[in-house]
Amino acid sequence: MRKSLGDTAPDFSADTTEGRIRFHEWLGESWCVFFSHPKDFTPVCTTELGAMARMMPEFEQRGVKVIGISVDPLEAHERWSKDIEETQGLAPCYPLIADPDLSVAKLYGMLPDSAGMEAEGRTAADNQTVRNVFVIAPDKTIKLMITYPMSTGRDFGEILRVVDSLQLTERHKVATPANWRQGEDVIILPSLSEEAARAAFPDGWKAPKPYLRIVPQPS
Repeated sequence: MRKSLGDTAPDFSADTTEGRIRFHEWLGESWCVFFSHPKDFTPVCTTELGAMARMMPEFEQRGVKVIGISVDPLEAHERWSKDIEETQGLAPCYPLIADPDLSVAKLYGMLPDSAGMEAEGRTAADNQTVRNVFVIAPDKTIKLMITYPMSTGRDFGEILRVVDSLQLTERHKVATPANWRQGEDVIILPSLSEEAARAAFPDGWKAPKPYLRIVPQPS
């Protein structure tokens, strides 16, 4: 069954390039970026795994764990990691889940039950729906879902921007406008009454429309 925003991220046990994990236990109380790949040794995904490795310090600074998954066995992941290091300059410095029986991909609704029970013999095109990003909050709920086509590499700067927004809006009663970046103005939630808004934002706000109340980003 396909997942929706607000759903609890399903728990599972799996082998990874950093040992066997129980997903919820591995998550602990951290934020998480969980991103999937249709098959090892595919060109776009090779660049993505290297890009994420380069950006890991940014995610770690925000208390975000990163984990990948590809619908292939662990041995293939280990060989692919060497290719990634050779071509992208860095090997993945985060765990990569092995999913040779497709169970995790199915659990997250990335493949239908009719896909069978083994990755062997399946092509990247067969698995093209396994191109997702999930951002998972410390309470284990899914806060973001993006599905990418195989021909378009992911923008991890955008994923980092969304993490910044999610973490900010969880702490404060604000939303972030289009193209928002860390440190820019934000919007007071419409659900916040004028009285509550005055208490939360005593310095006031700009309101070009009654429903559009703009304030500096809370610290």
